[in-house]
Amino acid sequence: MRSLVLTSLLLADSALAGPWPREMKGIFLALSTERDAEGSSYAALYGEYGLRPSLTLGMELGRSGADETSAMFWLQRALDRGKGPDRWALSFGAGVVERGGADIPVGQVAVSWGRGLETVPLLDRIAGGGWLSAEIRAKAVAKLKDEAEIERLAADGVGILAYITPETSIKAEATLGWHATSSWTFINQLRLEDREDWGFSASLASSAVRDILGPAKLELGLITPLSGEGELALKIGCWLEL
Repeated sequence: MRSLVLTSLLLADSALAGPWPREMKGIFLALSTERDAEGSSYAALYGEYGLRPSLTLGMELGRSGADETSAMFWLQRALDRGKGPDRWALSFGAGVVERGGADIPVGQVAVSWGRGLETVPLLDRIAGGGWLSAEIRAKAVAKLKDEAEIERLAADGVGILAYITPETSIKAEATLGWHATSSWTFINQLRLEDREDWGFSASLASSAVRDILGPAKLELGLITPLSGEGELALKIGCWLEL
């Protein structure tokens, strides 16, 4: 199987906004790296900033083992008024992908929903609490590659194709987060994606997050393919919330 798709922007973890906006002037930063069973890798710097009570500015800078660099910026607006159990948000993003000396524009749109576990029947019995969320995201890129380039990359190893941004993709994610203790959080996320270049795939991303010092947290995760293209991958990250 080809490598797990790691270049999808907006990697969803518990500290990422989801449908919940950042507090005004609140800052979140995450530095992470992922490496799969074939030795391919992806590194990213992710950030969020609370512009207004209902408006969050986000960004991600990424570099893949396929010599592709990406930058994405987006605005996320809360669609609810902060009342009731449900949270809804809509975001629009734009950025650029650089490969082979060419800068190619990219855009995305996403809708997300979430609830605290205390408002979800049956799950409200889980000690410590947590959250349940879902998101669907569509991304489109100007034409990046031709058939000759795909054949050349495949000759180097089909896994590397996973690190080439597809021209179009639709991704859905469902996340269950659990605050097991005051210093440990566990996250399970089902990821479904349909790419124009290789079709549908599904994976399960599981992470453990530990408070280490002040506002800093350490994340260790495993990404397991369930269907379609994919390889087992390890993720390590450090979060900072201010």
